[in-house]
Amino acid sequence: MKSYRPDRPMRPNPSCPATAVQAKKSLGQHFLRNTAVAERIAQTVAGDDGPKNVLEIGPGMGVLTQFLWQLPGRSVRMVELDRESVAYLQATYPDKTTDGQLISADFLRLDLDTVFQNESFCLIGNYPYNISSQILFKAVEARDRIPVIAGMFQKEVAERVAAGPGSKTYGILSVWIQAFYEAEYLFTVEPCEFNPPPQVRSGVIRLTRKADYHLPCDEKLFLKVVKAAFGQRRKTLRNALRSLESSAPAPAFDRIPAPYLSLRAEQLAVSDFIILTQALDGAS
Repeated sequence: MKSYRPDRPMRPNPSCPATAVQAKKSLGQHFLRNTAVAERIAQTVAGDDGPKNVLEIGPGMGVLTQFLWQLPGRSVRMVELDRESVAYLQATYPDKTTDGQLISADFLRLDLDTVFQNESFCLIGNYPYNISSQILFKAVEARDRIPVIAGMFQKEVAERVAAGPGSKTYGILSVWIQAFYEAEYLFTVEPCEFNPPPQVRSGVIRLTRKADYHLPCDEKLFLKVVKAAFGQRRKTLRNALRSLESSAPAPAFDRIPAPYLSLRAEQLAVSDFIILTQALDGAS
């Protein structure tokens, strides 16, 4: 993706000052205060080949949003659960928070088809650490609408998403995301860049949807296979997949290529899990 050079950060409305938002532990809020980091995150969706629509999750006080607004030709909308943050943004940027641009809602309950009227969009944000995995699973469900997912996660989660076979951090989330998206770990952000500082480091990633993002197997069974395999990751697949015997015909296990049975989940690529799923489903 091509980079861009933003103008100066947007100035708040001086005629309507707003009190800074207090971070809420219940919402997992840690406000990024380094605008240089915010600019770098905005650049992850700045390419000319991306969708014109951008949806930001949890804008807070707009430190990332101000750079998203400067992306050429982009239509930016925000979804924010915290009412205090909503009030702050409305008071500080009144011309940027009307006509549905700021959605006061819980992203996990939001009907994504209504946000941009069925048009595709990039998903971005400094994601709340306590629900980041849930956000990713929901985004994958809506992958027909979301060709790019980018932003900041707890470093452990970001590394897990981008991890490959053989890595200790490679797991269910890695396989499920990489079945549909190419994952890139971009850079690390230190706790001192936030207010209040979190107790963990953060990582910025970008997920780009694959050209063919439809699996050649039953997706629900695929996820069951992945969960069963990693649910007992120290065991070989011969033992780890036994929990699936009640939901698959007995002959299906005979069709699993023998070399797989002596492997562990972390040794398998996405393509291997597809082969296992096809075998268990009786597919050729």
